[in-house]
Amino acid sequence: MAVPAPDTAVLVPGGPPLPSLLVSDRQVRMQRIWRAVKLWVPLGVVLFLLAMCFLLPLVVTLPSPTNGDILAASLPPLSPGHLLGTDTVGVDELSQVVYGGQVSFEVAAAVTAIGIAVGGVIGVTAGYLGGWIDAVLSRVLDVLIAFPALVLALAVSQGLGPSEIHVIWALSFFGVPVFGRIARANTLVIRELPFVTAARLSGTPGWRVVARHVVPNILPGVVSFGLLGAGLTIILEGALDYLGYGIPPPEASWGSMIASGQQYMSAEPRYVLIPSIFLVVVVVALNMFGDALRERWGAQ
Repeated sequence: MAVPAPDTAVLVPGGPPLPSLLVSDRQVRMQRIWRAVKLWVPLGVVLFLLAMCFLLPLVVTLPSPTNGDILAASLPPLSPGHLLGTDTVGVDELSQVVYGGQVSFEVAAAVTAIGIAVGGVIGVTAGYLGGWIDAVLSRVLDVLIAFPALVLALAVSQGLGPSEIHVIWALSFFGVPVFGRIARANTLVIRELPFVTAARLSGTPGWRVVARHVVPNILPGVVSFGLLGAGLTIILEGALDYLGYGIPPPEASWGSMIASGQQYMSAEPRYVLIPSIFLVVVVVALNMFGDALRERWGAQ
Protein backbone atom coordinates (compact mmCIF):
# COMPACT_ATOMS: atom_id res chain seq x y z
CA MET A 1 0.00 0.00 0.00
CA ALA A 2 1.45 3.35 -1.07
CA VAL A 3 2.10 5.83 1.69
CA PRO A 4 1.07 9.42 0.80
CA ALA A 5 3.99 11.73 0.45
CA PRO A 6 4.27 14.26 3.25
CA ASP A 7 3.63 17.91 2.51
CA THR A 8 7.31 18.71 2.27
CA ALA A 9 9.52 19.30 -0.69
CA VAL A 10 12.37 16.93 -1.61
CA LEU A 11 15.17 18.75 -3.34
CA VAL A 12 16.86 16.76 -6.08
CA PRO A 13 20.57 17.53 -6.43
CA GLY A 14 21.05 19.65 -9.52
CA GLY A 15 17.31 19.91 -10.09
CA PRO A 16 14.97 22.87 -9.65
CA PRO A 17 12.99 23.28 -6.43
CA LEU A 18 9.38 22.21 -6.43
CA PRO A 19 6.82 24.83 -7.51
CA SER A 20 5.06 24.59 -4.15
CA LEU A 21 8.20 25.75 -2.40
CA LEU A 22 8.63 28.56 -4.89
CA VAL A 23 5.10 29.78 -4.29
CA SER A 24 5.53 29.51 -0.54
CA ASP A 25 8.82 31.42 -0.57
CA ARG A 26 7.35 34.04 -2.86
CA GLN A 27 4.38 34.47 -0.58
CA VAL A 28 6.65 34.85 2.45
CA ARG A 29 8.74 37.46 0.64
CA MET A 30 5.65 39.35 -0.52
CA GLN A 31 4.27 39.34 3.02
CA ARG A 32 7.52 40.74 4.35
CA ILE A 33 7.60 43.41 1.66
CA TRP A 34 3.97 44.33 2.32
CA ARG A 35 4.59 44.59 6.08
CA ALA A 36 7.60 46.82 5.40
CA VAL A 37 5.56 48.99 3.02
CA LYS A 38 2.75 49.35 5.57
CA LEU A 39 5.28 50.44 8.18
CA TRP A 40 7.70 52.69 6.29
CA VAL A 41 5.43 54.43 3.78
CA PRO A 42 3.11 56.02 6.38
CA LEU A 43 6.13 56.79 8.56
CA GLY A 44 7.74 58.54 5.61
CA VAL A 45 4.57 60.55 5.00
CA VAL A 46 4.41 61.63 8.66
CA LEU A 47 8.10 62.58 8.70
CA PHE A 48 7.68 64.55 5.47
CA LEU A 49 4.75 66.51 6.89
CA LEU A 50 6.64 67.13 10.13
CA ALA A 51 9.63 68.42 8.18
CA MET A 52 7.36 70.61 6.04
CA CYS A 53 5.65 72.13 9.08
CA PHE A 54 8.63 72.62 11.39
CA LEU A 55 11.77 72.71 9.24
CA LEU A 56 10.56 74.46 6.11
CA PRO A 57 10.01 77.84 7.88
CA LEU A 58 13.59 77.63 9.17
CA VAL A 59 15.16 77.28 5.72
CA VAL A 60 12.68 79.21 3.56
CA THR A 61 11.19 82.62 4.23
CA LEU A 62 7.44 82.08 4.03
CA PRO A 63 4.87 84.88 3.81
CA SER A 64 2.93 85.74 6.94
CA PRO A 65 0.15 83.24 7.73
CA THR A 66 -2.00 85.99 9.24
CA ASN A 67 -1.33 89.20 7.27
CA GLY A 68 -2.12 89.33 3.59
CA ASP A 69 -1.96 91.72 0.67
CA ILE A 70 -5.42 92.53 -0.65
CA LEU A 71 -3.87 93.33 -4.05
CA ALA A 72 -2.71 89.68 -4.22
CA ALA A 73 -6.04 88.19 -3.17
CA SER A 74 -7.39 84.96 -4.67
CA LEU A 75 -4.24 84.14 -6.63
CA PRO A 76 -4.37 80.63 -8.15
CA PRO A 77 -1.95 77.87 -7.17
CA LEU A 78 1.57 77.98 -8.69
CA SER A 79 1.51 81.76 -8.73
CA PRO A 80 4.94 83.44 -8.34
CA GLY A 81 5.77 83.44 -4.63
CA HIS A 82 2.58 81.57 -3.72
CA LEU A 83 2.83 77.84 -4.40
CA LEU A 84 -0.73 77.07 -3.26
CA GLY A 85 -2.15 80.49 -4.10
CA THR A 86 -3.73 83.00 -1.71
CA ASP A 87 -7.10 83.33 -0.03
CA THR A 88 -9.69 86.07 -0.42
CA VAL A 89 -7.70 88.58 1.67
CA GLY A 90 -4.32 87.76 0.12
CA VAL A 91 -2.95 85.46 2.84
CA ASP A 92 -0.62 82.77 1.50
CA GLU A 93 -2.26 79.33 1.55
CA LEU A 94 1.00 77.40 1.98
CA SER A 95 1.94 79.48 5.01
CA GLN A 96 -1.44 78.78 6.58
CA VAL A 97 -1.07 75.06 5.91
CA VAL A 98 2.45 74.98 7.37
CA TYR A 99 1.69 76.95 10.54
CA GLY A 100 -1.70 75.28 10.92
CA GLY A 101 0.06 71.92 10.73
CA GLN A 102 2.38 73.01 13.53
CA VAL A 103 -0.65 73.60 15.73
CA SER A 104 -2.19 70.23 14.86
CA PHE A 105 1.02 68.28 15.52
CA GLU A 106 1.72 70.16 18.77
CA VAL A 107 -1.79 69.52 20.08
CA ALA A 108 -1.69 65.84 19.06
CA ALA A 109 1.73 65.29 20.66
CA ALA A 110 0.79 67.06 23.89
CA VAL A 111 -2.57 65.32 24.28
CA THR A 112 -1.02 61.92 23.54
CA ALA A 113 1.83 62.49 26.00
CA ILE A 114 -0.57 63.59 28.75
CA GLY A 115 -2.84 60.64 28.02
CA ILE A 116 0.00 58.11 28.16
CA ALA A 117 1.54 59.64 31.31
CA VAL A 118 -1.57 60.30 33.39
CA GLY A 119 -3.84 57.63 31.96
CA GLY A 120 -1.03 55.08 32.00
CA VAL A 121 -0.34 55.67 35.70
CA ILE A 122 -4.03 55.37 36.55
CA GLY A 123 -4.50 52.26 34.42
CA VAL A 124 -1.41 50.45 35.70
CA THR A 125 -2.30 51.29 39.29
CA ALA A 126 -5.84 50.01 38.89
CA GLY A 127 -4.84 46.87 37.01
CA TYR A 128 -1.91 45.89 39.23
CA LEU A 129 -3.41 46.58 42.65
CA GLY A 130 -6.95 45.43 41.88
CA GLY A 131 -9.59 45.32 44.62
CA TRP A 132 -11.46 48.46 45.64
CA ILE A 133 -8.78 50.71 44.09
CA ASP A 134 -9.42 49.12 40.72
CA ALA A 135 -13.18 49.45 41.20
CA VAL A 136 -13.04 53.16 42.08
CA LEU A 137 -10.57 54.15 39.35
CA SER A 138 -12.41 52.09 36.74
CA ARG A 139 -15.71 53.80 37.56
CA VAL A 140 -14.07 57.22 37.24
CA LEU A 141 -12.67 56.27 33.83
CA ASP A 142 -16.04 54.88 32.76
CA VAL A 143 -17.79 58.13 33.67
CA LEU A 144 -15.34 60.20 31.62
CA ILE A 145 -15.51 57.84 28.64
CA ALA A 146 -19.32 57.92 28.72
CA PHE A 147 -19.32 61.56 27.56
CA PRO A 148 -19.04 62.07 23.77
CA ALA A 149 -15.50 63.24 23.05
CA LEU A 150 -16.43 66.32 21.03
CA VAL A 151 -19.15 67.41 23.47
CA LEU A 152 -16.78 67.08 26.42
CA ALA A 153 -14.05 68.98 24.57
CA LEU A 154 -16.52 71.72 23.60
CA ALA A 155 -17.69 72.12 27.20
CA VAL A 156 -14.15 72.37 28.59
CA SER A 157 -12.91 74.62 25.78
CA GLN A 158 -15.86 76.98 26.15
CA GLY A 159 -15.28 77.24 29.88
CA LEU A 160 -11.56 77.93 29.51
CA GLY A 161 -11.68 80.07 26.38
CA PRO A 162 -10.15 79.62 22.93
CA SER A 163 -6.37 79.08 22.89
CA GLU A 164 -3.96 76.29 21.99
CA ILE A 165 -3.18 75.35 25.60
CA HIS A 166 -6.89 75.24 26.44
CA VAL A 167 -7.53 72.98 23.44
CA ILE A 168 -4.84 70.63 24.78
CA TRP A 169 -6.45 70.51 28.23
CA ALA A 170 -9.91 70.05 26.72
CA LEU A 171 -8.86 67.11 24.56
CA SER A 172 -6.85 65.59 27.43
CA PHE A 173 -10.09 65.03 29.31
CA PHE A 174 -10.91 62.58 26.55
CA GLY A 175 -7.42 61.10 26.13
CA VAL A 176 -6.64 60.28 29.77
CA PRO A 177 -9.55 57.83 30.39
CA VAL A 178 -9.01 56.10 27.04
CA PHE A 179 -5.33 55.48 27.69
CA GLY A 180 -6.19 54.51 31.26
CA ARG A 181 -8.52 51.77 30.05
CA ILE A 182 -5.92 50.49 27.57
CA ALA A 183 -3.18 50.42 30.23
CA ARG A 184 -5.46 48.71 32.77
CA ALA A 185 -6.54 46.00 30.30
CA ASN A 186 -2.93 45.22 29.36
CA THR A 187 -1.82 45.26 32.99
CA LEU A 188 -4.50 42.73 33.96
CA VAL A 189 -3.04 40.34 31.39
CA ILE A 190 0.63 40.95 32.20
CA ARG A 191 0.29 40.62 35.98
CA GLU A 192 -0.95 37.01 35.64
CA LEU A 193 2.00 35.85 33.55
CA PRO A 194 4.47 33.46 35.24
CA PHE A 195 7.48 35.79 35.28
CA VAL A 196 5.47 38.54 37.01
CA THR A 197 4.07 36.05 39.53
CA ALA A 198 7.59 34.74 40.20
CA ALA A 199 8.88 38.26 40.78
CA ARG A 200 6.09 39.01 43.24
CA LEU A 201 6.58 35.72 45.14
CA SER A 202 10.31 36.35 45.37
CA GLY A 203 9.64 39.42 47.49
CA THR A 204 10.42 42.06 44.87
CA PRO A 205 8.74 45.36 45.82
CA GLY A 206 5.60 46.13 43.87
CA TRP A 207 6.94 49.34 42.34
CA ARG A 208 9.96 47.47 41.00
CA VAL A 209 7.78 44.72 39.53
CA VAL A 210 5.71 47.38 37.77
CA ALA A 211 8.74 49.33 36.53
CA ARG A 212 10.77 46.33 35.34
CA HIS A 213 8.14 43.85 34.18
CA VAL A 214 4.73 45.45 33.68
CA VAL A 215 5.46 48.84 32.08
CA PRO A 216 7.98 47.59 29.44
CA ASN A 217 5.48 44.96 28.31
CA ILE A 218 2.42 47.22 28.06
CA LEU A 219 4.26 50.21 26.57
CA PRO A 220 4.35 48.95 22.93
CA GLY A 221 0.58 48.48 22.88
CA VAL A 222 -0.05 51.84 24.51
CA VAL A 223 2.32 53.65 22.12
CA SER A 224 0.79 52.05 19.02
CA PHE A 225 -2.66 53.02 20.26
CA GLY A 226 -1.28 56.50 20.95
CA LEU A 227 -0.56 56.94 17.24
CA LEU A 228 -4.16 56.04 16.45
CA GLY A 229 -5.29 58.44 19.16
CA ALA A 230 -3.09 61.20 17.71
CA GLY A 231 -5.00 61.00 14.44
CA LEU A 232 -8.31 61.29 16.29
CA THR A 233 -6.93 64.21 18.31
CA ILE A 234 -6.08 66.09 15.11
CA ILE A 235 -9.64 65.54 13.87
CA LEU A 236 -11.11 66.81 17.16
CA GLU A 237 -8.76 69.81 17.17
CA GLY A 238 -9.85 70.65 13.64
CA ALA A 239 -13.50 70.30 14.68
CA LEU A 240 -13.00 72.70 17.60
CA ASP A 241 -11.32 75.21 15.28
CA TYR A 242 -14.12 74.81 12.76
CA LEU A 243 -16.75 75.51 15.42
CA GLY A 244 -14.84 78.51 16.75
CA TYR A 245 -13.78 77.01 20.10
CA GLY A 246 -10.20 76.14 19.19
CA ILE A 247 -7.31 78.28 18.02
CA PRO A 248 -8.42 81.94 18.04
CA PRO A 249 -8.07 83.97 14.83
CA PRO A 250 -6.01 85.23 13.17
CA GLU A 251 -3.69 82.33 14.10
CA ALA A 252 -3.70 79.73 11.33
CA SER A 253 -5.20 76.26 11.77
CA TRP A 254 -6.57 73.67 9.39
CA GLY A 255 -10.02 73.74 10.97
CA SER A 256 -10.33 77.51 10.73
CA MET A 257 -9.17 77.38 7.10
CA ILE A 258 -11.98 74.94 6.32
CA ALA A 259 -14.50 77.08 8.21
CA SER A 260 -13.51 80.30 6.46
CA GLY A 261 -13.36 78.68 3.04
CA GLN A 262 -16.73 76.93 3.08
CA GLN A 263 -18.60 80.07 2.01
CA TYR A 264 -16.52 80.07 -1.19
CA MET A 265 -16.92 76.34 -1.79
CA SER A 266 -18.86 76.69 -5.03
CA ALA A 267 -16.54 79.30 -6.58
CA GLU A 268 -13.16 78.32 -5.06
CA PRO A 269 -13.31 74.79 -3.62
CA ARG A 270 -9.53 74.78 -3.09
CA TYR A 271 -9.98 76.92 0.04
CA VAL A 272 -11.61 73.89 1.66
CA LEU A 273 -9.89 71.10 -0.26
CA ILE A 274 -6.28 72.12 0.49
CA PRO A 275 -6.48 71.97 4.31
CA SER A 276 -8.87 69.01 4.13
CA ILE A 277 -6.41 66.98 2.04
CA PHE A 278 -3.56 67.65 4.46
CA LEU A 279 -5.82 66.78 7.41
CA VAL A 280 -6.93 63.49 5.85
CA VAL A 281 -3.41 62.51 4.75
CA VAL A 282 -1.85 63.01 8.19
CA VAL A 283 -4.68 61.18 9.97
CA VAL A 284 -4.58 58.21 7.57
CA ALA A 285 -0.77 58.03 7.78
CA LEU A 286 -0.83 58.03 11.59
CA ASN A 287 -3.51 55.34 11.65
CA MET A 288 -1.65 53.12 9.18
CA PHE A 289 1.63 53.56 11.05
CA GLY A 290 -0.06 52.72 14.35
CA ASP A 291 -1.66 49.61 12.86
CA ALA A 292 1.68 48.48 11.40
CA LEU A 293 3.44 48.92 14.75
CA ARG A 294 0.69 47.05 16.55
CA GLU A 295 0.95 44.12 14.13
CA ARG A 296 4.74 44.00 14.38
CA TRP A 297 4.88 44.28 18.18
CA GLY A 298 1.97 41.88 18.53
CA ALA A 299 3.78 39.26 16.45
CA GLN A 300 6.93 39.70 18.51
